[in-house]
Amino acid sequence: MPSLLEEVKRLEPRIIEIRRTIHQNPELAYHEVATARLVARELRSLGIEVKTRVGGTGVVGLLRSGKDGRVVALRADMDALPLQENVDLEFKSKRKGVMHACGHDTHVAMLLGAAMLLVKHKRELGGDVKFLFQPAEEEGGRGGARPMIEAGALEEPHVDNVFGLHISADFPSGTFGIRGGPFMARPDSFQIRVIGRGGHGAAPHKTVDPIYVSAQVAIALQGISSRMVNPIRPFVISVCSIHGGTKDNIIPDEVVLQGTMRTLEKDTRAKAIADIRQVITYVCQAYGARCEIEFKRDPYPVTYNDEKAAERVTVVLRRIKGTRTRRMDQRLGAEDVSRFLLKAPGVFYYLGTNNPSKGCVAPNHSSRFKVDEDVLKYGSVSLAAVALEFATGR
Repeated sequence: MPSLLEEVKRLEPRIIEIRRTIHQNPELAYHEVATARLVARELRSLGIEVKTRVGGTGVVGLLRSGKDGRVVALRADMDALPLQENVDLEFKSKRKGVMHACGHDTHVAMLLGAAMLLVKHKRELGGDVKFLFQPAEEEGGRGGARPMIEAGALEEPHVDNVFGLHISADFPSGTFGIRGGPFMARPDSFQIRVIGRGGHGAAPHKTVDPIYVSAQVAIALQGISSRMVNPIRPFVISVCSIHGGTKDNIIPDEVVLQGTMRTLEKDTRAKAIADIRQVITYVCQAYGARCEIEFKRDPYPVTYNDEKAAERVTVVLRRIKGTRTRRMDQRLGAEDVSRFLLKAPGVFYYLGTNNPSKGCVAPNHSSRFKVDEDVLKYGSVSLAAVALEFATGR
């Protein structure tokens, strides 16, 4: 696709400028007001129809081709993370404790770049293209896709296919990663409250020490992963937060553990939840403690890529000169795009940004995460090319 590549090089400075503006002004989930305003302004400048405040701060753009063909939606997420940036950039985050450490600033910029390209190729479209700019992907529960769906983002006109792209430090710059079928995990968040009986640190025998019991709980959870769940089934469980106690000589009454469980299959998930409840209850009882176990309601579903669509997208990606395409392994990360993909078949794929020569090596969600901006043009071309491939006549 030499035409798209040649055109995007002329647009590249603007795409990078947009990305840097968003990077300097990151906004947390459900608060993407300035980002949404920027998106709406850019879309309107291209002559694209715009709806704002869709399911909160969501923005939907509609490029009409004038033909009654298939409708394709392209999606980007907009929210940042509660993280202090530790990268010395001229466009470093201006907001203390908030950073685009997962590349959502690049997702917005690349999708706007794709919109710029598609406007120029409007006559080649056999149907319409929707641009979904979603809030709150990092929220993890209700998220931002569901409110947008409930607000009608996939209707009028009805969307036939959804596609999305994510930047990743796991792959070399310019490498696309894709696979069909179950791709990313269902993320179940849990909280375990270990309830003991507090007292003096010098007399633990007169207490039921919830700190000691919680340590046994954390160890026992890993036994579920290594000894109770089929090892050939994708599964991980991590305790990521332990809180309890107020002073060095006081054994507290309770400790709270929080963590995440990731699965790709319903049977594995159901067995793991049952095992967690049983094992942790018995561990606590063995030491005279009680426990309360809660799982966060309605987490993101498994991200499922339509097999046939993935094959077609792979062909499209392989045509982009200067890039490589590889089949990815399944991932235990989770994504709110999964809810869009439940409503309309499509594909979610990755674009690598790892470039040691530019210091782009830290993983996503790191305070040192840095993007190789040379790859942004490839992301824009890929999204535009996918839309041209699928927005065809019925």
